[in-house]
Amino acid sequence: MKRSSVIRRVVVAATAVALATACTPDGGSGPGTVSPAPTTAAPAPTTSGSGDDKPSASASPSTGTPSAPATTGAPAGRILMKDGDENAQVRELQARLRQIGYFDRAPTGFYGTMTAGAVTAFQKKRELPQTGSVDETTWQRLLGMTRKPTAAELRPATTNKLDTPDPRCMTGRVMCISKESRTLAWMIDGKVVSSFDVRFGSENTPTREGEFKVEWKAREWTSTIYHTPMPYSMFFSRGQAVHYSADFAARGYAGASHGCVNVRDKAKLAVLFDQVKVGDKVVVHW
Repeated sequence: MKRSSVIRRVVVAATAVALATACTPDGGSGPGTVSPAPTTAAPAPTTSGSGDDKPSASASPSTGTPSAPATTGAPAGRILMKDGDENAQVRELQARLRQIGYFDRAPTGFYGTMTAGAVTAFQKKRELPQTGSVDETTWQRLLGMTRKPTAAELRPATTNKLDTPDPRCMTGRVMCISKESRTLAWMIDGKVVSSFDVRFGSENTPTREGEFKVEWKAREWTSTIYHTPMPYSMFFSRGQAVHYSADFAARGYAGASHGCVNVRDKAKLAVLFDQVKVGDKVVVHW
């Protein structure tokens, strides 16, 4: 009888110990305890802002979509300026790039291949996405490295240095155009009023040299032969004219005209167009 009572007490005590071990909240860590069986359920996702607390890509659909792979660099943001744009902000962009050595010519306000190349070089140096277009991140970085351009920086007299005017340019009202310096000087009674970089025809379509007069003008004109726009045209010799060229603004001297005198600063040429009168002299010389 006593033996049965002892056995009964031992069994009850062992059962109590086993139940206590299975219900331990942390699974037990002391000696003699039994670890709970491992669970296969994914931990519930946390809502904290820590990157380490975000659910992994293996989380079930109910815990949210997987996180996208991490990327390097800041997001590009909204595009502010791109190839083909023509406005005052592009002119400021070019002037600021010129301040730090990325743009080696006078600002024109036209966003072409040369401007895109300068922007790409700037982006590469700063480890930004090399798009060739100006997004918000690129623009803010450039603003932080440069100062507001002066009026002279935005509209310099010319990139190319003027040479000595031809004697025929020293009297009256004349557009004095030098093939040697690749410039146009608008002169009145021997004084330079304004000046421009210009581009001429190729060997196959040369710009004629000599003394001419402005025969007629057209603020908006499209070539009837080549079907290209020729804004602010001032015709002086059988179809050859001084006019704005978007191609010259974009590519510089990498190209050539079909005989006309190309100007790449549209805003300045618009002012000249209003000043020049039919009958004014045109001198094209070396």
